[in-house]
Amino acid sequence: MRCCHICKLPGRVMGIRVLRFSLVVVLVLLLVAGALTTFLPNVREDKMPTSRREIKSQSKSTLDSFTLIMQTYNRTDLLLRLLNHYQAIPHLHKVIVVWNNVGEKGPEELWNSLGPHPVPVIFKLQTTNRMRNRLQVFPELETSAVLMVDDDMLISAQDLVFAFSVWQQFPDQIVGFVPRKHVLTSSGIYSYGGFELQTPGFGDGDQYSVVLIGASFFNSKYLELFQRQPAAVHALIDETQNCDDIAMNFIIAKHTGKTSGIFVKPINMGNLEKETSGGHSGMWHRSEHFLQRSYCINKLVNIYDGMPLKYSNIMISQFGFPYANHKSKM
Repeated sequence: MRCCHICKLPGRVMGIRVLRFSLVVVLVLLLVAGALTTFLPNVREDKMPTSRREIKSQSKSTLDSFTLIMQTYNRTDLLLRLLNHYQAIPHLHKVIVVWNNVGEKGPEELWNSLGPHPVPVIFKLQTTNRMRNRLQVFPELETSAVLMVDDDMLISAQDLVFAFSVWQQFPDQIVGFVPRKHVLTSSGIYSYGGFELQTPGFGDGDQYSVVLIGASFFNSKYLELFQRQPAAVHALIDETQNCDDIAMNFIIAKHTGKTSGIFVKPINMGNLEKETSGGHSGMWHRSEHFLQRSYCINKLVNIYDGMPLKYSNIMISQFGFPYANHKSKM
């Protein structure tokens, strides 16, 4: 019996040793694993949803916002006043000022010294004073929507927010506040004007075929499309220092096969030209302005080998449904 007990003793001792060894190995592995975790990036679980929200927020900010492009020449006083007004407009992502005072320093230093401002304002100094400078593909442009405003136009926040909501429903067209039209005369020559021109074949209804881009929203993709137009189009604009807006209406109507724009009736919009101390009058004051625009329409018809502009009688108002045959004159 004793002999048997003596024979079993080494096995028990050996089992205890193996168990102790296993425990030591497990303990060492746990210590190594703990040490390794100290070298890994400290990523908290609650940070992950935040990162996703930030990405989503950035994407949303460029999709649900717009960039203001304003070209200016010899109207620094009005420019600063308008920048102060527009910087507080909801959904505004950024402002790009096209500075056409060639050789003159822009007001960037003054503007920045009076900050901070709600949105970035970028001054793009130009080497030539050309009307079509405002239709460049600016690398700072990050939004699909462009709001283009002349440097003497004051448009209320209420009007802009409403028009932007309309543009979001019609992103392939110009959505703006100033309509115009073309008319084909009996001699086969086109003429340009406003609602006072009678549109053949439409009775007494008010029609328009052009929406001016100097107070409008449009898709930023059309800036690139404008750059790819025939050289004759750019030459025509440079020759007249006019008609870049008519050309954009031709391009969009030809590209989409639809009416180029949609007219939104403004509630509160005004022209501040008389309040500038710069002494620079708008082009529409020139005696040849409307003649030039008729000239441009006929030239563009020849360049594009046809008339792509289509008539519309739709006016969208904030106070009611879209309706036709309105009698407002602009």
